[in-house]
Amino acid sequence: MDRRGVFAWMLFDWANQPFQTLIVTFVFGPYFVARVVGDPVAGQAHWATATAIGGAAVAVLAPLLGAVADRTGARKRWIAAFSAPFVIGCAGLWIAAPEASPLWLILAFFVLAYVGSEFTLIFSNAMLPGLGPRREIGRISGSGWALGYAGGLVALALVLALLTPAPGGTRTLAGLDPVFGLSDALGEPARAVGPASALWYLVFALPLFLFAPDAAPAARLGKATREGLRDLRATLRQIRRFRGFFTYLLASMVYRDALAGLFAFGGIYAAGVLGWGMFELGLFGIVAAGAGALGAWLGGRADRAFGPRPVIVAAIWMLIGVGGLALMTTREAVLGIPVAPGSPLPDRVFFFAGAVLGAGSGILQAASRTLLVHLAEGRVASAQAFGLYAVSGKVTAFAAPALIAVTTAATGSQRLGFSPVIALFLIGLLLLYWAKQEYEQPGDLPA
Repeated sequence: MDRRGVFAWMLFDWANQPFQTLIVTFVFGPYFVARVVGDPVAGQAHWATATAIGGAAVAVLAPLLGAVADRTGARKRWIAAFSAPFVIGCAGLWIAAPEASPLWLILAFFVLAYVGSEFTLIFSNAMLPGLGPRREIGRISGSGWALGYAGGLVALALVLALLTPAPGGTRTLAGLDPVFGLSDALGEPARAVGPASALWYLVFALPLFLFAPDAAPAARLGKATREGLRDLRATLRQIRRFRGFFTYLLASMVYRDALAGLFAFGGIYAAGVLGWGMFELGLFGIVAAGAGALGAWLGGRADRAFGPRPVIVAAIWMLIGVGGLALMTTREAVLGIPVAPGSPLPDRVFFFAGAVLGAGSGILQAASRTLLVHLAEGRVASAQAFGLYAVSGKVTAFAAPALIAVTTAATGSQRLGFSPVIALFLIGLLLLYWAKQEYEQPGDLPA
């Protein structure tokens, strides 16, 4: 096993993660809603629409491009092709000044970066089976996710230390004026995370192209496209014969949707129920990312020892516990026990929940791509499998937000509106049971 090549592959998660941490979740997205649009309802609608467009593009193209990539052989050229729109899209977010127009151009840059990020990850994930012996795949995957979470943590810490003024002041968490004279009044600290994410990616993705092992080039693009289309049609016709693989796609579709809902609405929940602002949410993100790095690393070791499926089950139960703890935490009470007015206990409990959320998420995502490799092996080619995996993560991406919206409206409670996330995790666990049946057949792939 080429250790330098494996580390270069793992470093790609580090390179890509700031897009999710800084742009999608904790910095640019909330800034866009609050200050570029200025209307929380309209801003959230614009952001959700752009995300849906990007997700739909990935859902439509991922299976086909994955099948074609399997026929062309080498995956690095595909990663390079989608790196260009990713970098351009991230850099273009700098134009998003407060109340800037036209909004469609800002959102177009975001969609470009979103699609580029998703496809670079699909094709880098497809390189996983060739990185080492099968018994080491879980450890490699877990370490890669851990490095990715660490990258998000470091990037977010740098933003708080160097770019973003603390609440009520003009200096950052490190006691400094924002670097380069960035003006908070002009939204420049938040806007800067776009170009910063692009630069971060360019620097840290380079080792993958230089050192990570890749399949040898095979068919030319025209021939690969024809053969890839044929392969995809054959896979879709036969997919129900691969019961474990097909059921696992359904299970992961549901529990990854629940995880996305937990992340997307966790911050909104904390802001609404506990009154947190951007600074507290940034610290919450650091806690979650740090725990995610440790969880993914430990989960990779557990994956190697016990197999990915029991690790996934344990992670889902952790996340169900997080959801239950969040539902039972308010300013007035924790786990149904009243607390004194102004008590810091609810904040501490929610930070603890953030740590468990990060750890469970890191474990779940790392083990999920390992189980996909095991179930697809000998049945579906790797890039095509990860293309279908990407689609399964987008097809019902609306489900958690829609269920939360309906439940919130029906109950009139933000806390109870959060409860469908727990139900989705439980459904995912049930579907995972049938994926286990094929996985554990005699002579089939061992855990």
